[in-house]
Amino acid sequence: MNRSRIILTAIIALIVIGGGIWLYDSVLGDTAPPSGPMTAIPLATQPPVASEPAGAPVQATLAPATAAPTVAPAATPAPATAAPTVAPAATSALPASSSNAPDEILRYQIVADESAARFTLREDLRGQRVEVVGTSKQVAGELAVNPSDLSSAQIGVIQVNARAFATDSGNRDRAIRNFILNTDTYEFITFTPTSIEGLSGAAALNQPFTFTIKGDLTIRDITRPVTFEAVVQAESADRLSGTATTTVRRSDFNLTIPDVPFVANVDEEVVLTIDFVAAATG
Repeated sequence: MNRSRIILTAIIALIVIGGGIWLYDSVLGDTAPPSGPMTAIPLATQPPVASEPAGAPVQATLAPATAAPTVAPAATPAPATAAPTVAPAATSALPASSSNAPDEILRYQIVADESAARFTLREDLRGQRVEVVGTSKQVAGELAVNPSDLSSAQIGVIQVNARAFATDSGNRDRAIRNFILNTDTYEFITFTPTSIEGLSGAAALNQPFTFTIKGDLTIRDITRPVTFEAVVQAESADRLSGTATTTVRRSDFNLTIPDVPFVANVDEEVVLTIDFVAAATG
């Protein structure tokens, strides 16, 4: 009897130890750091994105980089007796940057140091309802805009480094990277736009434009269609800023929460937000 009890106790101890090792390795173990600085995927390697302003849909096409520039005709000198020309009143229209001619497509890249991707949800932590915010400062993407015709705007693939997500808890961060997002295997979350809706007209400085961006969101090895609500404005010809937000369900991407002490009732819906600044590439 004593021997059987000793054997049973040893088996239980092994199970407990094994469970502890699994918990540490699979949930709380160390994870790989980001592999390096983010680099935007060039728009030139991506297919055009359809832009659909109010009214009939418009298929956006990106002017090839080798297109010949338009040469303005030579100005005819004014006669000596001509009245002096009066400069027109200043307008808020977006001026061309110093390196681009008017009406030319301008390219912008997201500035990682001034941009961030966030997820927000709520959970019960030690009996208290709390809001969890995870932030990654590693975001990359490229945009192309014709200031005179916003309906032709294009947005390239947006990448977020999931290894860089951080909350207010190191244990939660390791659980997210290890168990939920498997960041050692799937380092990047990507959003590939397929259409832009509600964007038209001409750009103007400090005028916000609200529109939607439809596309495919990939988390780990699962891709689902989502729609981001975006607000973007031009701070200058060389600088854009904006925010894009969508809500997804964890179950759509098989994002399960590990069974750990003190955590319960984690929200099914997760708000994803990208706050970005994009600078002209010249």
